[in-house]
Amino acid sequence: MPAPASRWKSLSASERRVALEVLVRGPLARTELAQRLGLSTPSLSRLTKPLLDLGVLHEVDDAEPVARGGGRPPQPLDVNPRLEHFVGIKLTGTRAYAALTDLRAGIIRAADARVDDHDPQAVVEVLAGLVHDLNGDTAATVLAIGVGLGGMVVEDVRVGRAPFLGWRDVDLGPQLTARTGLPVVLANDLDALMEAEHWFGAGRDVTNFAALTIGAGVGCGLVVHDRLVHGRDSGLGLLGHFPLDPLGPACPDGHRGCANALLSMDAIQTQASLATGRALEYDEVLDLAQAGDPITDQIVGNAARAFGVLVADVANIAQPERVVLTGEGIRLAEVGWERLVSSIREHRNAEAAELDLLLVKDDPTLWARGAAAVAIQRTVLDTLP
Repeated sequence: MPAPASRWKSLSASERRVALEVLVRGPLARTELAQRLGLSTPSLSRLTKPLLDLGVLHEVDDAEPVARGGGRPPQPLDVNPRLEHFVGIKLTGTRAYAALTDLRAGIIRAADARVDDHDPQAVVEVLAGLVHDLNGDTAATVLAIGVGLGGMVVEDVRVGRAPFLGWRDVDLGPQLTARTGLPVVLANDLDALMEAEHWFGAGRDVTNFAALTIGAGVGCGLVVHDRLVHGRDSGLGLLGHFPLDPLGPACPDGHRGCANALLSMDAIQTQASLATGRALEYDEVLDLAQAGDPITDQIVGNAARAFGVLVADVANIAQPERVVLTGEGIRLAEVGWERLVSSIREHRNAEAAELDLLLVKDDPTLWARGAAAVAIQRTVLDTLP
């Protein structure tokens, strides 16, 4: 069954520019929208009429009362996010997490499934099953699927490298499209998360921001001048080998004192298990440190300070307006917050602006939402594969 057509597909470049501004910044009064886009009132009226006729935009009632004397209240323009839906999927080596979202990446419902077999066709079946389960009575308006994964993606449709699945050069996008009948766009999971935060989340009100993640490894994403920084090596986890302590432990690749060796969940868990003489899970280490255990507190404190060095270095180089901290292991920042912040200040110029730090607790659906956001972007920009 072919995918339903998007209302955005027939828009001219000028109409699309207006609609995008409302999608990302709206609802907006016509006067503010015209100012943001540098348009005259007649030009804006000419461009918004077809958008209103198509249902891309609609007028919403303004809750603010008009001045005494009556008159028609102002009616800002907005999109109706529930008219179109998307499915985002975060694919890991053991589970796939999926979310059905609206046009602004608002999660409507979520589902997940085990990934027991890494054969590409078996994975496609798992993902297609999740899409089917989430569609429900919205099947007619699901426009596209986004899939985010830890690895390298080629041309938005092919997995170039995904070590956790043992994949190289797998045409996941076309296979999932053939199975579901929907357009599919692939993205590195951190890039997808950045796009969601850029358009609809923590980075919506700034033009430059960074996100650092802690989990199986250490990652970093950057938006500079309202554009995601993306290159041919995106997905390799290069920041994970950023040197932080020349005397620190070595990571599995032999880099001594790098971010992965000091901050990854496995690294902290291993250090604590060796120091205490008993096997500990990651959250157990943090629980013990929080309870005042001196051995684990020292390990967590050292890691928090090392994380502060990394945050400061990224901020010194990229000069973001905001830094978002998240990831599966980000509880490290929560438990070691004071030492993290102290380390950041120690490694920044005393006259540098105070960093706007935002701690976002990890949730697999957060990453699935990121994948949906990429599908939303490609749909409204008419750049789907």
